[in-house]
Amino acid sequence: MPADQAHRDRWRRYWDKHSASYDNQMRFFDRILFGDSRSWVCSQATGDTLEVAIGTGLNLPLYPPSIRLTGIDLSPAMLAIAKQRAHDLGRDVDLREGDAEALPFPGESFDTVVCTFSLCAIPGDARAVSEMTRVLRPGGLLLLADHIAAAAWPARAIQRVLEIFTVPLQGEHFLRRPLHQVQAQGLTVERRERFKLGLTERLAARKPAHPQPDHEETSATGSRLQDDPTGS
Repeated sequence: MPADQAHRDRWRRYWDKHSASYDNQMRFFDRILFGDSRSWVCSQATGDTLEVAIGTGLNLPLYPPSIRLTGIDLSPAMLAIAKQRAHDLGRDVDLREGDAEALPFPGESFDTVVCTFSLCAIPGDARAVSEMTRVLRPGGLLLLADHIAAAAWPARAIQRVLEIFTVPLQGEHFLRRPLHQVQAQGLTVERRERFKLGLTERLAARKPAHPQPDHEETSATGSRLQDDPTGS
């Protein structure tokens, strides 16, 4: 078996095993660390929406009723809980087993892509953000929320020690900054909030629209329009 496949199978088994306790664990962190981040993210979704690492579907009640929602997760056990939650809510959701690092969709398939509190546990976070960007339509919105490297160095030192144990045992990273991966993909960050001593960050980033031909890239006065070099 290829090493990458063996690695994915290991984490699939891990999340299958912990699926029954996942909701209680995440609700605890929602109360003490994440605040209203799920609502902040989901309320901005429009059109065809993909949630990457949808887990047990904790976000399902928070989406606007008008969107068309697709969710993927590596764990069949997590998806089974999400399917039951969607049924209980009367929500139509296309739930599929899939890998965040190799999304099973053509490019430019979605108006919105969401990922909440999952990039910390996806082995290749940069690859996952690249895939999320790929499946976004031009002008589409990427919505992320996660715990990140703390703002203060003493807290980061503690996080670094914790990772010695959590990365090999749970695949859990504390020192990541999804913002940097988003910026590396060339997306424009439209909204960003960081709180709880800098431990939690949520952001909304826009994929650039397709560039227009040169003769259309002029303003009403005839001057050439230029992109913002800061990308923000």
